[in-house]
Amino acid sequence: MNSLHVKRGDTVLVLAGKDKGKIGRILAADPSSHRVQVENVNTIIRHQKPRGAGEQGGRIEAIGFIDSSNVMVVCGACSKPTRIAHKEIDGKKARVCKHCGASLDVNKLDKKGKKKKDDKPKKTEKKVEKAEVKPEKKVEAKVVEKADKKTEKVAAKKTDDKKKVDDKKAEKKKEEKPKK
Repeated sequence: MNSLHVKRGDTVLVLAGKDKGKIGRILAADPSSHRVQVENVNTIIRHQKPRGAGEQGGRIEAIGFIDSSNVMVVCGACSKPTRIAHKEIDGKKARVCKHCGASLDVNKLDKKGKKKKDDKPKKTEKKVEKAEVKPEKKVEAKVVEKADKKTEKVAAKKTDDKKKVDDKKAEKKKEEKPKK
């Protein structure tokens, strides 16, 4: 069975890569490929064309996966990046900080030792997410407007070029007719 030293919801420090030194929370973990998604780390911008008449194209931001060996758990008690030790606490196996000995799984276990359901995001987090979404829509709209203006300019240029070519062809024909 594949397992990772980190779990969803852990706060981690990125050890390697372009986002080295950033601290974030794990959003998703994939034990089979040993990869994790960390909040605000390895953001990928994909340029997408509109596929249908009603769809908008633009830049879409997503969070990519990084290898789990490139992250280290940050202890909630001592706020230090730490390796993990495993100890039995109240008959349950738990992950423990190597520096201070505090349990890293305390927040996720209730009094009976069962896992709690993930807490809902705080209201402040929701406001931040909404604030981030609104500017992106404006940017996408501006990108679409710029694209429309460019296509109009290109179309106008093509029609002007066609008119010039047609005018030149007509002049050549006029010149050829008197010679015959």
